Amino acid sequence: MSSPSGAVTVTGPEGWRPGAFKARVDEVLHRFMAQEADQLVAIDNSLGPVAEAMEAAVADGKRLRAAFCYWGWRAAGQPDGEALVRAAASMELVHAAAVVHDDLIDDSPLRHGRPTAHLALRGAVEHHPGPGPAARALAMLVGDLLMSLAGQLFVTSGLPAAYLSRARPLWAALARELVAGECLEILHTGAAAPDTATSLKVVRYKTAKYTVEQPLLIGALLGGAGERLRTGCSAYGLPLGEAFQLRDDLLGLFGDPGLTGKDGSDDVRGHRPTALLAETWRLAGEADREHLRTLLAAGTETDAVREVMRRLKAPDRIEDMITARVEEALHALDALNLPGPAATALTGLAHSAAVRRH
Repeated sequence: MSSPSGAVTVTGPEGWRPGAFKARVDEVLHRFMAQEADQLVAIDNSLGPVAEAMEAAVADGKRLRAAFCYWGWRAAGQPDGEALVRAAASMELVHAAAVVHDDLIDDSPLRHGRPTAHLALRGAVEHHPGPGPAARALAMLVGDLLMSLAGQLFVTSGLPAAYLSRARPLWAALARELVAGECLEILHTGAAAPDTATSLKVVRYKTAKYTVEQPLLIGALLGGAGERLRTGCSAYGLPLGEAFQLRDDLLGLFGDPGLTGKDGSDDVRGHRPTALLAETWRLAGEADREHLRTLLAAGTETDAVREVMRRLKAPDRIEDMITARVEEALHALDALNLPGPAATALTGLAHSAAVRRH
């Protein structure tokens, strides 16, 4: 537990303070990334735009993944500490890498209301004979470097080597499953008949596991968690991670772009295999399916697709799926009988992940 004037309080009537924890993670990330950017530019000044894109990728975020890692550690009975916060912050670099790659794969124009890396880097290669592909190549390398830096921040966090070795095998699973999820999304994009079970598998592997379950498990393993706690982390983390992405899918089409900072037409334009589209397809009759085929083929009729979804009540179905998954996660959390601060924080994080506007 930190001092009364410190960055986080985990006991007392006010309980978990996510804003204060976010500030701690931000400080770690910004300091670490500034040092890495300086080292990159020291190689050659022309690498300045690449270093800027790298720092920009980490500049914003809710820091939920770091929070889940932190509370996995606390759930295992371990105390607050700066070394653990540094290790937890590495989860945000994994996310930053995934975002840069995902935006590149999806050709998304906006993230947090700013141009995505592959667009922001166009200015650095405007002299290139192929500036578009060159900027995309630079963005790919930025994402690769961010994933490498995630591992570096983790192993240099200051935690004992014996602690770090407990969680190291999960890093391989995290990378494998994240890549599998991205690949599954690509393989099923544009499917003639969207399928909910397939969409939920994409949700699980592309986002759910690395957003909640794996950070929570890594924190718990660092803290020496036993089998019961590890099983409980998965029982809580998987449905909650799915709820998080299902909410993201809803916000992508029905949220306020001013709050989400994303282009609301991305999923329709890309004909991506979201659960929202799959449920719309499942609920549709043949006439509506034919109409959807025409709209999706055009790739520009986002408002018309929204109207079909609303009329068929597909967003309501996704809301039901989110509610069921949050309830499942909270039931699993209750069964663990965790210490008060951890139980309170993980309950609050469940609501933060699934009930949000951006």
